[in-house]
Amino acid sequence: MEANPKNTFTVKVEDGKPGKDGHLAVGPVFRSVLAKDGFPQLEADMKTSWDVFRVAADKYPNNRMLGWRPLKDGVPGPYLWKSYKEVYNEVLQVGSALHELGVQPGSRIGIYGTNCPQWIVAMQACNGYSLICVPLYDTLGAGAVDYIIDHAEIDAVFIQDKKIKEILSPNCKSAKRLKALVTFTSATREQIKEADQNGMKMYSWHDFLKVGKVNPRQPCPPQANDICTIMYTSGTSGQPKGVMLTHESHAMYVKGVDLFMDQFDDKMTTDDVFLSFLPLAHILDRMIEEYFFHKGASIGYYHGDLNALRDDIQELKPTLLVGVPRVYERIYEGILKAIAELRPLRRVIFNALYNRKLASMKSGYSHKTASPFADMLAFRKVKARLGGRLRLLISGGAPLSSEIEEFLRVTTCAYFIQGYGLTETLGPSTVCYIDDMSLVGSAGVPATYTEIRLEEVPEMGYDPLGVPSRGEVCIRGKSLFAGYYKNPELTNEAIVDGWFHTGDIGEMTPDGILKIIDRKKNIFKLSQGEYVAVEYLEKVYGFPPLVEDIWVYGDSFRSNLVAVVNPHEENTMKWAESNGYKGSFSEICKLEGLKEYILKELTAVAQKNKLRGFEYIKGIVLDPIPFDIERDLVTATMKKRRNNMLKYYQPEIDTVYKKLDAQNNAAKAK
Repeated sequence: MEANPKNTFTVKVEDGKPGKDGHLAVGPVFRSVLAKDGFPQLEADMKTSWDVFRVAADKYPNNRMLGWRPLKDGVPGPYLWKSYKEVYNEVLQVGSALHELGVQPGSRIGIYGTNCPQWIVAMQACNGYSLICVPLYDTLGAGAVDYIIDHAEIDAVFIQDKKIKEILSPNCKSAKRLKALVTFTSATREQIKEADQNGMKMYSWHDFLKVGKVNPRQPCPPQANDICTIMYTSGTSGQPKGVMLTHESHAMYVKGVDLFMDQFDDKMTTDDVFLSFLPLAHILDRMIEEYFFHKGASIGYYHGDLNALRDDIQELKPTLLVGVPRVYERIYEGILKAIAELRPLRRVIFNALYNRKLASMKSGYSHKTASPFADMLAFRKVKARLGGRLRLLISGGAPLSSEIEEFLRVTTCAYFIQGYGLTETLGPSTVCYIDDMSLVGSAGVPATYTEIRLEEVPEMGYDPLGVPSRGEVCIRGKSLFAGYYKNPELTNEAIVDGWFHTGDIGEMTPDGILKIIDRKKNIFKLSQGEYVAVEYLEKVYGFPPLVEDIWVYGDSFRSNLVAVVNPHEENTMKWAESNGYKGSFSEICKLEGLKEYILKELTAVAQKNKLRGFEYIKGIVLDPIPFDIERDLVTATMKKRRNNMLKYYQPEIDTVYKKLDAQNNAAKAK
């Protein structure tokens, strides 16, 4: 899988321009080298998301397509599989049944539940009968499902059994507009009766297929520019926004990945297997699955318990794993823990082999050829922990630390890459190249159908024409959303002159390699008039071993920063033991001694990274419970809801500031 030996990833298609006549300065425009002569055209039979599936079902009818683990007495069994032909036939039956309900082309259909074959069948039925798929996801915030059903004017919902109570709840007032609920398996008599009282017809999966079988209807294929999906995403405040994605943009994403993978010897084939556990209601998993359909490959769904994901990995033995940084952080921590339990001599040997292979990879060798001896002696055991067949790992959703990326590139005996993108860009807008260590720690280079440039952010001091080039990441191209549903004002605010303004701050090398360093809106001004880029600081302050996560806060009427810290449980308990403290994790987190120690660690980090004085954290609150969705402190993609965090922690923050005021007053009195 030797890739691009000249390391030429991009072409510059426009020069940067200084600010003039009220316009902000912009950096050069970069495009993938795969599109140096213009964006590639789509084939005639690959214009829509429906085409992707329809062609695959015709080409690979007997291939395994969708797999799941049925539960028996709460214990998951071996994977069972449906072929492409079986799934296609179910899609026709579901689409025919929806037509029989009176659902017309262009109508919105909701899907509400965890990843499973029924989710995909419902989605493909929407594609094949020109309906718009609208994923429902309750972790978008309180009342989000009710809001989306009403806002999108949804006609019917396919639903996981345990989610039925949410739709039938009196709090879900918009459910009264639904024509039908179709369960992924079955429903109780009480639920069917309650749905009927609310004016809804409820079907079991089997009964709904039967309706379609008795009343067959040929597909009503969509046009390329038709809306395929309205995918609602959360901002850090306000109601969810509906991102409209066309069929053509889906097809172009698949085509772009195909062209990218074609550069490498080790291509994806019909034998590949993907373990799906990131929510299908989010763009990353959805688009990976569409690419796998195109290849005629197999997708196995996790059995619903993320804490038991390793069991699914061992059972499925996937060749591709896609996760967010927290997934890989846990894998990394698990490997380090296993290494720590080795005898001292074995640890020394492991570290020596690691350093030797890393040096070889940095000098240009692929992960396969860097040190086969090290792979055989040490790293095959890491590979076995991940099922034994992994060939590619992809990280997205947020930046992953360079240390962890480098470690996994060396030890997993698989290719490991990061990417960057948003729902509005159908997932990855930039992607790293495999086996190129110069891209470690970056978000990569423009994807096949994407152009990228940086735009000046004067209030934060970011200049795309400076050295280094920094500014807001702006994206243009074919894999871009069609706008926000029923919100032209927000659309016009986000897309200016064809450029989508992401709100993310990037740093770009002269040859178009992107690194995400900050968030435009996550800035505030302290009382002395200094701007603070909070997301950048949180990355810097996240390095001490005792810090699991951190939220940095500053008040515009005060001159000091404070923070709420989630301590790392295992490392904190080790600290407590070595310092003679006993008690539960929650009890240890109440110790003033721990606060003082962590604050000293944060100060040391600030000094090491040469932060400015006003960027030093002066006081902290310790919370043993990680920032979570249940308390509405983070979004479904684990982005901090800063307004909600301030409301939640306000009493503790006020106490910290009062303590700092008292210390300052005492110092002045002296």
